Amino acid sequence: MGESITDGTLAKFLKNPGDIVQIDEPIAQVETDKVTIDVASPEAGVIQKFVAKEGDTVEPGTKIAVISKSGEGVTPAVPSEKEKPEKEAPQPSHPAEKDSVDKQKPKAESAPVQEKSKAPSTPPPKASATEPQLPPKERERRVPMTRLRKRVATRLKDSQNTFAMLSTFNEVDMTNLMKLRSDYKDAFVEKHGVKLGFMSGFVKAAVSGLQNQPIINAVIDGDDIIYRDYIDISIAVGTPKGLVVPVIRNAEKMNFADIEKEINTLAKKATDGSISIDEMAGGSFTISNGGVYGSLLSTPIINPPQSAILGMHSIVNRPMVVNGNVVPRPMMYIALTYDHRLIDGREAVYFLRRIKDVVEDPRRLLLDI
Repeated sequence: MGESITDGTLAKFLKNPGDIVQIDEPIAQVETDKVTIDVASPEAGVIQKFVAKEGDTVEPGTKIAVISKSGEGVTPAVPSEKEKPEKEAPQPSHPAEKDSVDKQKPKAESAPVQEKSKAPSTPPPKASATEPQLPPKERERRVPMTRLRKRVATRLKDSQNTFAMLSTFNEVDMTNLMKLRSDYKDAFVEKHGVKLGFMSGFVKAAVSGLQNQPIINAVIDGDDIIYRDYIDISIAVGTPKGLVVPVIRNAEKMNFADIEKEINTLAKKATDGSISIDEMAGGSFTISNGGVYGSLLSTPIINPPQSAILGMHSIVNRPMVVNGNVVPRPMMYIALTYDHRLIDGREAVYFLRRIKDVVEDPRRLLLDI
């Protein structure tokens, strides 16, 4: 499962008892705190029976199924598994009867107490008056949280409890970046095989900002500050199972095409659930693009143990004053949430201004100004 994962939940079996499996063919899926892992068959044969059940917590080395190489004993294995619960089913009925008898006893003993307390008869009407206002239980569904969702919830709450989070905002005129994309999108696809998007521009802008303000790429460790001489950008990706953050390694050494290819590869893996733990480990800064869902403004939560996160939002045409004239411009609000224990407001504002300057005039990257 990886060094950072000690156990997981047996999500579902992909095969049934009696099915024929080949070597390395997935037979089950285990859901961990970060990703869903396929359990591959170590041998070719016929699944004789399942030892574990869906929903069980399993660790590396746990037996979950028995595979018969010869296929013998497969037919009786399924009924024998079904017979066990039938034989065991009547057993708990006896303790249940005892429980019902035990429950009746305290009721009888508590009856005199209830009769004594009958004097204030006002509480029952209050309860009966409020009960009809509650929605019926038949219209509710209780579904257990997935391990990924529980892990995300824990990490986000820990982030709020640990960091002194503060957000600063700015707005970006997307005119020049959109023109750059429009002018070279066909040539870019023809040469590099991927589309030119806005994310690569913001990653390059973030790299420039982190190089100008190294404290935002740093992190607190006890009483020390760890400065990183590398820039690994985590890209927040929403999937049906929850939020994952694949990492673009050494983004400072990449050009636009390298970044677009890496984002495209990681996004596909994250969506189909094939992304590995190693591809999500680490990261020194996160970019979250809520604009793809239509978000106009938000305050993103820091992805621990990082110290800051950049929030991108939707592009909206708004009236802006340019050279004394009011003209429509495609504008985007950007937000930086940062750990105020480590990063002062000045550094945060300078960083966000650098993002704005580079996105509004990408030629700055060529001239390094």
